[in-house]
Formats: sequence, C-alpha cells, structure tokens
Amino acid sequence: MISNILFGVITFFAAFFFIWQTKKISKNIKLGRDLAIGGNRSERVNKLLLVAFGQQKMFKRPFPAILHALVYVGFLVINIEVLEILIDGISGTHRALSFLGPAYDVLMAVNEILAFLVIVACVIFLARRNLVKVPRLTWGAEMRAWPRLDANIILIIEIVLMKALFAFNIADLKLHQLAGQELAGSFPISGLLVDIYGNDIDYLEVVRSVGWWLHILGIFAFLNYLPSSKHFHIIMAFPNVYYSRLEPKGKFSTNESITHEIKAMLDPGYQMPALPEGAEPAKFGARDVEDLTWKNLMDAYTCTECGRCTNMCPANITGKLLSPRKIIMDTRDRMEEKGEHPAIFRPNHYRELGEEGVKVTEEKTLLRGYVTPEELWACTTCNACVEACPVNIDPLSSIVEMRRYLVLEESAAPPALNAMFTNIENNGAPWAFSPSDRLNWADNLFIQEKADTKAG
Repeated sequence: MISNILFGVITFFAAFFFIWQTKKISKNIKLGRDLAIGGNRSERVNKLLLVAFGQQKMFKRPFPAILHALVYVGFLVINIEVLEILIDGISGTHRALSFLGPAYDVLMAVNEILAFLVIVACVIFLARRNLVKVPRLTWGAEMRAWPRLDANIILIIEIVLMKALFAFNIADLKLHQLAGQELAGSFPISGLLVDIYGNDIDYLEVVRSVGWWLHILGIFAFLNYLPSSKHFHIIMAFPNVYYSRLEPKGKFSTNESITHEIKAMLDPGYQMPALPEGAEPAKFGARDVEDLTWKNLMDAYTCTECGRCTNMCPANITGKLLSPRKIIMDTRDRMEEKGEHPAIFRPNHYRELGEEGVKVTEEKTLLRGYVTPEELWACTTCNACVEACPVNIDPLSSIVEMRRYLVLEESAAPPALNAMFTNIENNGAPWAFSPSDRLNWADNLFIQEKADTKAG
C-alpha cells in the first residue's frame, strides 16, 4: 500500500513538472508574431502521416533511417507496457493487461524484440557519434560540448531503460518458474537469459523490483529531460509538420504595408487602410525573436540538431559561415533568453562561438547578438535546408526576415545589392543602363551579323 502511494506521488510530480516545462516552452513560442496558417486540412493530415509518423524524409539516408525507425517504433510500442506499469503501480496489480490473452503474448514478444533492437540501434548511434564521428554530427561552431553530450545522454538513458525492462522480465519469469507457475505473456529474449540471475529467490525479488522501479523512474526522468534536449522533437515534430507550409518552397512572402504603397503608386485613387488607433507601424523584417512568427519559433524547438540542413547547404559546403542548423539553434537560445524561461538542463552556449570564426557582438538581439550579417548574406535561398529537414523546419524563412530587416530598416545590404537596388529604382532594371538603351545590344548584334554576311 505504501509503495502504491509513493508511486502515485512520484507519478503526479513527474507529470506536473513536465507540464510546467512545456507551458514555459509554449510561452516562449508565443513571443513570436501572430501568423494565420490555413490551407487544405486533408493535405496537412497527409503530410503529418507521411513525414512525422512515417518519417518519409529520413529514408533519403537508409542506414540511419532504419536505425531511427527501430528506436521510434520501439518507443511507441514499449509505451503500451509503460501503461501497464502505471496501472500496476497505482492499483497494486501485477501485469494488469494480461487479461488480453493471446494478444498480450504477442504484445510482450514484440516488446522484447523491439527492446533488444533499440539497444542495438543505440549502441550503433553511440559509435557513429563517438568512434566513427560522422562529420555532420560533430562539426560546426554550434556543435559544442552540450549538443554532443545531450545526444550521448539520451542514447545511454534509452539503453539503461531497455536493460531495466529486461531485468524485470527475466527475474519475473524465473520467479514464476521456481514457483511452478506460468507467467502471462511471451518473452523470447528473456526466455533465453532466464538463468543469468541464478535461483536465489530473495535476490531475484530484488532484481525484479529494481528493474521495475528503474524502468519507470527512468521514463519519468527521460520525460522531464526532454524539454531541455534536442529529443523534444519526438513531441514537437507532429504539430510542426502539421503546420508546415503548403506553398511552393520558392515562394516568398510579401510585406503588407509595402503592398499597399505599391497599389497607391499604381492607382492614385487607392485608399491605404488606416492603422488602428495607438498602433505603431509594423517593422520590416526581423531583428529579434518577437519579430519572427510563432511558427519560426516552433521550428527552433523542433530541431533535431541532425545537421542534414547544414550538410546540404551549398554555402556551407563551399566554406562560407552559414549553417542553417546554427540559425535555428541560435533562435532557440535567444528565445529562452528573451522569454526568461530557459531550459533547466541545457546551457546557453552561443557566446563561445567567436573562436570558431562566427563573431557576434554584445547586442542583446537575435540579429548580430547571435546571428551575423555575414551568415545571412551567404545564403543563396536555394531551399536545400528546407528540403533536407526530416521534420519540415524552414530556416530560410528566418534568414529572409533578418535580411529584410538589414535592407529595409538599416539599409545595410552589401554594396553589390545596393547598386542593384539603385539601378532598379532609376532604370527599372538591375543594370546601369537607361531603359531607352536596353535594346542597343540587339541593334549592335544585327549590325554585326550584316557585316559578317558581307564579309562572307
């Protein structure tokens, strides 16, 4: 009875602490500008099923995709057993779902096989990060000590959780055998290892109890570590994919106030809508996180830090400073600083980036305080990062908004762009020629062709 009460109290505080952290994250995301996202609901659901649940974009790299799928499916299926543990812990029952009969046998067998495959996948992932050192998982100014440690912590936790589950099942199976009883369920892995803990009943009781408690307490710890970890994407990926843009990737958004000005220029009778009383004119572009949309900020909490975006970025490949992954991680760090709701376990590490060549200032803003103009202007707006992201994050949207601020608010575009802007304003084209001279090249070509014909 005491253990049931203790379990109930622990469960309550674990759930409370997780909800408290997710509410802080929700407040941080709401720092962003309002954005109405509509579109075809069935298309969004289809995208959700394919990209978030089906992990469609992961399979562009088959080997890590298969390993990730094993961990993902294992996470989903093993949670059914977690439900059983919760019921047992609160009510004092033992294997409460065993009434399912043959279905329970199948469920336990699948759980064990998946748990074993999760261990194998996590060991391979650890090797890829720490022995093979896959470049996209280790390089980059943003991949400092914390992101690397975070990934290792999660992988180790998952291995410990699965081993605790096996310890519980093995000891439970052996105790039933010694008592001449049949344990409900089928245990293909534990059945092979049933003798590893010996025949001492007292010792087996301890192993069973420790395995049970370690597994469920580890899950509670994992749950409350997630909001500080890149693995929070296992929750955020679903809403982020659902609200991902449906428009063609090459389509840029327009600024409403500029649109009104152009309409007024083209139509003298056009009446520009008045600003609401007390409202200030809207900014052009984004200087800080509150100038971005809530979807841009949701992207930051969804980032898996896998590096696929940066790995596919042509600017980064050619040695430029731009790293789309860093833009997203900087946005998350600044959002938590600005919102004064930092993650409990994750340190804000951006100030260390200077030694890697990305020199930020001491400004308390996203632009220049975290992200430099050099990074932004290196972007070719090719959308390779958007296409590569397995959870439909759009780094380009944030990059374009910060560049808009540089151009429209600070007139801080590179000299070549400023020259182009001047030519467009004066000549109606990017070139430094009068509109009346625009077809001179054709006349010259015609004259040259006539001369060549006569010479021939």
